[in-house]
Amino acid sequence: MKLDPVDRQLLDLVQADSSLSYAAMGRAVGLSISAVNERVRKLERAGAIRQYAALLDAELVGVPILAFVEVGIGQPGEAESFFNQMASRPEVQEVHRTTGPRQFLLKLRCASLARLESLIDQIIAAEPEVASTRVTVVLHSAKESPALPLGESVG
Repeated sequence: MKLDPVDRQLLDLVQADSSLSYAAMGRAVGLSISAVNERVRKLERAGAIRQYAALLDAELVGVPILAFVEVGIGQPGEAESFFNQMASRPEVQEVHRTTGPRQFLLKLRCASLARLESLIDQIIAAEPEVASTRVTVVLHSAKESPALPLGESVG
């Protein structure tokens, strides 16, 4: 899908606040409500907008621990099973296939260090296909955002 500058502006607005009305978006980009509606629906149909979601404060909702876990798989043929299993876990926010000595990078959120330890020991490392893990606990984050860079210079 080819995005024009107005599409990019609309996507930036939706990323910043998906509850904005079409009228407010129209004022921001210089289009009528119906034109914004048409463009947003087109972006949804094309898959550029996959879903709308609320961003929650992890600490306020009781899952303040953020950790990244690198996972090495012993046998390459077992990677798909592990990938699917981790993707189904609610504590696992992201699962990425990566290059390097370990094949996966997991982003975990949990309520406590004890729960993190349990997840790693009883769920991740206990899987027979897991050969190694490396855990990094985040102490503080300067920025955490799901927003994609859409400026005109991008793409």
